[in-house]
Amino acid sequence: MLGSTHGTLTTDFRARVEACGETPRTAVHSTATPSAGAAAALDVSGRPLHSDVPDLDRFFRPESVAVIGASDAEGRPNTGITRRLIAWAGRVGARIHPVHPTRPTVFGLACHASVADLPEQVDLAVLLVADPLPVIEELAETKVKFAVAFASGFAETGDAGAAAQERLGAAVRRSGLRLLGPNTNLNAFEEFRQDLDGPAIALITQSGHQGRPVYTLQELGIRLSHWAPTGNEADLETSDFISYFAEQPEVGAIACYVEGLKDGRSFLLAADRAARAGVPVVAVKVGRTETGARTAASHTGKLTGADTVVDAAMRQFGVIRVDGLDELQDTAALLARARKPKADGVVVYSISGGTGAHFSDLATEAGLTLPALSEAKQRELHQWIPDYLDVANPVDNGGHPVGDWRGRKIIDAILADPSVGVLICPITGPFPPMSDRLAQDLVEAAEATDKLICVIWGSPVGTEDAYRTTLLGSSRVATFRTFGNCITAVRAYLGHHRFAAAYRSPFDEAPRTPSPSFRKARALMRPGQQLSEHAAKQLLRAYGIRVPREQLVTSAAAAVRAAGLVGYPVVMKASGPQLAHKTELGLVKVALTSASQIRDAYRELTDIARYENVPLDGVLVCQMVERGVEMVVGVTQDDLFGPTVTVGLGGVLVEVLHDAAVRVPPFGEDQARAMLTELRGHALLEGVRGAPPADVDALVEVVLRIQRMALELGDDLSELDINPLMVLPRGQGAVALDALAICR
Repeated sequence: MLGSTHGTLTTDFRARVEACGETPRTAVHSTATPSAGAAAALDVSGRPLHSDVPDLDRFFRPESVAVIGASDAEGRPNTGITRRLIAWAGRVGARIHPVHPTRPTVFGLACHASVADLPEQVDLAVLLVADPLPVIEELAETKVKFAVAFASGFAETGDAGAAAQERLGAAVRRSGLRLLGPNTNLNAFEEFRQDLDGPAIALITQSGHQGRPVYTLQELGIRLSHWAPTGNEADLETSDFISYFAEQPEVGAIACYVEGLKDGRSFLLAADRAARAGVPVVAVKVGRTETGARTAASHTGKLTGADTVVDAAMRQFGVIRVDGLDELQDTAALLARARKPKADGVVVYSISGGTGAHFSDLATEAGLTLPALSEAKQRELHQWIPDYLDVANPVDNGGHPVGDWRGRKIIDAILADPSVGVLICPITGPFPPMSDRLAQDLVEAAEATDKLICVIWGSPVGTEDAYRTTLLGSSRVATFRTFGNCITAVRAYLGHHRFAAAYRSPFDEAPRTPSPSFRKARALMRPGQQLSEHAAKQLLRAYGIRVPREQLVTSAAAAVRAAGLVGYPVVMKASGPQLAHKTELGLVKVALTSASQIRDAYRELTDIARYENVPLDGVLVCQMVERGVEMVVGVTQDDLFGPTVTVGLGGVLVEVLHDAAVRVPPFGEDQARAMLTELRGHALLEGVRGAPPADVDALVEVVLRIQRMALELGDDLSELDINPLMVLPRGQGAVALDALAICR
């Protein structure tokens, strides 16, 4: 017997078992409980550089299972659950042990009065109890590897529930077992079809019902291998399952429905593991409309809402974010099954010129590349297609050629073009026998080529034999029901393989030890305070970021002398630790060219400061830098991911356009450059209306130095804002004209 010193259940536990029942799934609001275990390698900020991968083999395929609170009494919620668990255990070959304090048998199986009476050490305990906490403590004595808690009433219910979940998580960490839930369901124990082959989709959902569309893909012949309904994630979280699924040889893609990330760093490490393995992760992440409301003094703080950071982090590590569950199922299915593309070119082939033109417009707008076929290829196609039809791309066959031997010739000729990686055939409605013959030709061509063939079957009925039997019967043709889903999936497919081919893990190159700059900068920090512009620029200097020539003065006479040293024309600015936006208060004077202007400006600046009751540490007399592109670069703190780096158009444009890109450190030069290409105003850096191209290399260098600062000063720096960073013409560098820094 295991744990013989605890041979009986407590009275409280008996009551909990008798009162237990299945609870409905409700919205999840995850807590920030850290994952069990810690990676050995740490970056310069002390954060892990590699994810632990939990050994979940015994969770998904246990040898023995205990059902705590098992029942066979008709009409009880636990009875149905117990019946399903017994059937699941039979499918996976597990021995099942019902546990109940008053039942000698459950469904003919010997029932044990307590956890301590279990006849063997079990791999998995399923807790059908209203309060799992005491049971976790008892399971710890028996060395159970995994447990599942269905009970609700935790973090999803408010502060009291969150506190209860924290107590549960703490008990799990002490116990050494791993917990799925609470507030989860039976999705992990679904029956998966065993007659399907090929790469599978592994599914992760925080709300089980939202995974149903992906689960039903099996009815269309697409294999599923696992389903992890993570619930409130008191212990096991989405990231754990991503890391595990990325290493399973049968998994071709991971599909996720995420309501809230538990820990940003864990998510990035898991996404990195999937990216290293080349396994695509497709996710619906709820919360696009979050305002990320928080008080921020800097421009970058106001630019960066919570969902903006999540979106950027996913893109940075190759996670494909989609909006709808239909997009989730179609995109995951394509990515799981399609081979690597031979080329990025997409050709649209249809029996209707209107259909081809419509789809091509949508595809081009979405960023897909539709190359014009060569003159030689067009001449070849015109052997079978009338000369008056356009075959450059889209290819319009006019209809009749698909009904005979010419149809397959056309398809093969298109696929033979080396610029073509994807052939998409939108069939807007069934038109037998042409559509039937076309579907059959496409399926046969797909079996003979290593290029991707996609079909959109536009019939609202979907009962046609050409669709149900011919297209869905093919494991090589990707079949869609809407234009939009096809475009989304193909764009994700091509983008994923471009990303995977170029991916280098930023964690491999993340700094492990502080730089000499860190020691200089740390001495300048003032905990809980905002630095003056002068002090903030000293911080930038410590990291090798160029600032204008300037002097801090405390008298008009000193200002005149400083202007002579700095060189006319000059800018004068009030400098003090409480000044966030000086221009609005009239505390900036530009283009000063004489000693009299300097004296007048000094007097006016100090008078305004006294009137506004703003303490100053002096007045800055600065070199005036005029010619360049104004950018903003900064650091903000995100609740999930920690320090984030933002770059965007600066000056007054930051207030108007909110044109910015975000990354989560660590990242490399490739990501820094990608940030710039994401900006709507990127053309300004290339030179417009006769302006010379800007020094993009210098801007990238500033972004990377700011990233280093974010990594090293993450615990000390709340916000940093360089606005404007003047990016000078190519070869001349970049200068931080103004800076704001707030210490934590």
